[in-house]
Amino acid sequence: MARVLYDEATRVYPGSERPAVDALDLDITDGEFLVLVGPSGCGKSTSLRMLAGLERVDGGHISIGERDVTHLAPRDRDIAMVFQNYALYPHMSVADNMGFALRVMKAPKEERDRRVLEAARLLDLEEFLDRKPKALSGGQRQRVAMGRAIVREPKVFLMDEPLSNLDAKLRVQTRTQIAALQRRLGVTTVYVTHDQVEAMTMGDRVAVLKDGVLQQVDTPLRLYQHPANVFVAGFIGSPSMNLAEYRVEGDEAVLGQVRIRLTREALKALKDEGSDRVIVGFRPEGVDVVGEGGTDDSTFPIDVTVVEELGSDAFLYGQYAGATDPVMREQTVIARVDPNAPPAKGEQVRLRIQPGKERLFSAVTGQRLSI
Repeated sequence: MARVLYDEATRVYPGSERPAVDALDLDITDGEFLVLVGPSGCGKSTSLRMLAGLERVDGGHISIGERDVTHLAPRDRDIAMVFQNYALYPHMSVADNMGFALRVMKAPKEERDRRVLEAARLLDLEEFLDRKPKALSGGQRQRVAMGRAIVREPKVFLMDEPLSNLDAKLRVQTRTQIAALQRRLGVTTVYVTHDQVEAMTMGDRVAVLKDGVLQQVDTPLRLYQHPANVFVAGFIGSPSMNLAEYRVEGDEAVLGQVRIRLTREALKALKDEGSDRVIVGFRPEGVDVVGEGGTDDSTFPIDVTVVEELGSDAFLYGQYAGATDPVMREQTVIARVDPNAPPAKGEQVRLRIQPGKERLFSAVTGQRLSI
């Protein structure tokens, strides 16, 4: 086990106008499960490959434990990597695939067999040790790839979208197994995914990247409840946060019929940056459906266009009723509703944002307002 440190680590591909990874500062503690997440092209896989030694570091440093590994060859870094495509040798048995790295390292046969058997027991692969990869399911092949990493007993596990080739049900099952296994082994793990649900359910902390720049790193709950900027607010959460730009009128943020009373601290923050606009966000579960009598200034009408019924949950998707502003007409509002009595498509409902559940962001910088 070991601490991993990115110190302003930068990667610039030849011919590129901007870095693929731009001065990444990230401190991963000993035994931590850290997930790198973001949209395609954000630099998460490049960051992982820099740590593995598969990509050059053009600026800054990377260390594992007390060693600066910035310019070390991959074989000298004491890491084990699990790839998206499993990378198993088709002509070898499961046991030989799992023990191959140990054989290259010239570990004694008794030691190899012991480690392979221990890993197979951990991963419930004992009955498959004599099979070839083609005789296994996708989930079993992924467990073999995990076993190959485990037998090396490395200081750090690196996983690059290892579940993306699995179907939805198997992906949920396998991510639970990986998270439980990591906690049992206690090995520092850096895990890359584009799936924010996967990131939120697996990581001790989650690092969100965009265009090669680290946006925020925090626990899943704090990322969800206290996003650092508009990008994180919109990216983290499923369904995503409702976000729109409001006008500031007096002590209120106004968007059509929606009026939100702003605190003194929020008004001061907006005045300090000289803006009469503010981005307001609220989660789908942060609104209430109001009955017939709820027509005061704190409520607003929504025309329901779609209702997602998920059994234990239901979500309505709709547009602001009677909106004349083109931007507002295109705005979709998502709200969690009672799954036992969801509204019908085409129905109009009134919503109210729950007190304190709105999040305010600067319309100038996109950063969350400190209020």
